[in-house]
Amino acid sequence: MPRKPRRHQQLKSWPITFSPFARALAHTMPKRRSESVENPTPSSASNGSTKHPLEERLEVEGSESSDGEFDGVVQADFAFFDPKSNDFHGVKTLLQTYLDVEEWDLSGFVDLILEQTTVGTVVKVEDDEDEGVFALATALNLWRYREHRCIIQLKEFLLHKVCQEKHIADQLRLLLGEQAHNVGLLVSQRVVNLPPQLLPHLYDSLFNEVSWATEDEPTEDLRNSFRFKHYVILSKIYKHKNAEQKRKQSDDSDEAIIYVKPEDEIFHKLSSWSFCFPLRTQQPAPHELKSYRSMGLIMAVEADKIPAFRQELGSLINES
Repeated sequence: MPRKPRRHQQLKSWPITFSPFARALAHTMPKRRSESVENPTPSSASNGSTKHPLEERLEVEGSESSDGEFDGVVQADFAFFDPKSNDFHGVKTLLQTYLDVEEWDLSGFVDLILEQTTVGTVVKVEDDEDEGVFALATALNLWRYREHRCIIQLKEFLLHKVCQEKHIADQLRLLLGEQAHNVGLLVSQRVVNLPPQLLPHLYDSLFNEVSWATEDEPTEDLRNSFRFKHYVILSKIYKHKNAEQKRKQSDDSDEAIIYVKPEDEIFHKLSSWSFCFPLRTQQPAPHELKSYRSMGLIMAVEADKIPAFRQELGSLINES
């Protein structure tokens, strides 16, 4: 299995639109005009990190609106990189509300992500001096990092949220304890208006690296640490305040759940179990979400469901 694909790949250009929900979340969501995706020969970037084999050009046209929101011309070349220490502040910003408003060792959590360079990807704009991080995807073995304060606090947070559901709490406790050797915490965060065409490449990169790590890591313990049987995923959704009633009213145009990230709907469908909990932070919602409440979503997905996830995600993005 090739470790860094060298095959040139050119994808067609196509227009892109965003849902009213995503547009409301982003406040200013530009329309996509054209793009190109290439898989160039991997090279070492000037900062010493390895660039992943994907670049995407984004060109947007518009003008500045009267209320000051940006609606101008933007051109960006997105590229995938291995995480590095200079990404600390960008990754920390993306994960600022990962555990809602919990006070925990977020800096230590970011350090774990950045130190694991063989599995993990950050998306940045090519040749951007600011090196802003637009997306992150990684998977951390919960047993390998079990003694780190941030992982201990994260486990406590998850168990506290599901404690009122004994059946789910028991299953989660198994994944976080006895079965943790083969459990990966799948962490995926990004800016809300990242071009969705990047998503299949982002997850392909992550799961390919997990597979490669089971063969390429220098020690047997490290190779085994990536032989995941389950993934635990913590994300966010918007749930209708009358969600149960909405499920019965199939003719109603309002959805019971709105997924902030489209891939979460696929993960949710494929999950062995899931649990929703209210978030303590309720940011002012746009008009389109006045009937919805921001909720946390915990999911457990078996690793053997990942091929189905990758296929469904590719189909979803290609159809949009």
